[in-house]
Amino acid sequence: MKLEIQNVSKKYSKDKYGLKDFSIHIEKGILGLLGPNGAGKSTLLKMIATVNKPTNGIISLNKNNIVKDANYMRKQLGFLPQDFGVYPNLNAYEFLEYMAAMKGVGGKNLRPRITQLLEGLNLLDAAKKQIGSYSGGMKQRVGIAQVLLNNPKIVIFDEPTVGLDPEERVRFRNLISDLANNCIVILSSHIVSDIDTIADKVAIMKSGTLLSYGNQEEIINQVTDKVFETTIAKEDLTAFKITQIVVSTSRKNNQLVVRYIADVPVENSIKKEGNLEDAYLYLTKIN
Repeated sequence: MKLEIQNVSKKYSKDKYGLKDFSIHIEKGILGLLGPNGAGKSTLLKMIATVNKPTNGIISLNKNNIVKDANYMRKQLGFLPQDFGVYPNLNAYEFLEYMAAMKGVGGKNLRPRITQLLEGLNLLDAAKKQIGSYSGGMKQRVGIAQVLLNNPKIVIFDEPTVGLDPEERVRFRNLISDLANNCIVILSSHIVSDIDTIADKVAIMKSGTLLSYGNQEEIINQVTDKVFETTIAKEDLTAFKITQIVVSTSRKNNQLVVRYIADVPVENSIKKEGNLEDAYLYLTKIN
């Protein structure tokens, strides 16, 4: 299973691009797609899912051009867009049976499959209640269930943890880890913690371009010897942020402990080991 994106651009107007000359190849496992809002993540995912077509470039799955043959992708795809909606008057079983029919999935194994998914997503107790009565997180979990109905080989999640509480996030990550043994999973987020615990490879985007792509170690290596910690007075933080890339702050007595990224550290700083969040902030700030 191999997904190839070659020199893909999406142009909206003369000078406005949603994506520009983007190239990447993805094989079995989890790709974490990181970028701030407006980075082009959703634009890219919608083109992979054949919802939109690129202005230029080729997207192919196993050497099949999915721009020309969208059905080849759609038969193997599970997609949860950021703006996923549900039918509030249906219960979870009814909604998933309807979605299964839309995907061409049926047969005697459908009902047990739906039950299995609802159980795995902790929705079984509420499965016969109308979805309109669900919380935002529960609706999101129904969306995740519909993605998996057809046992897809390509699974795309666009900001899937919005509305999920910490326990639900852990459950979701465990589910994704199990999925990745047999398919390609693309997980898009602007929240680093959604990515760093499960992604095999990471792509960092900004303004429609690819800043960096590789395994987590390769990405993190870009901030080797650049991450530091120091203590400053609270009133100095604003000025400090002007000259340094601040990752985080914490209070200690009447001062602030600041984790920051720099080529040359300020006086009395301690070198720290870099992580994916450090690398993400560094790459999106300097580019």
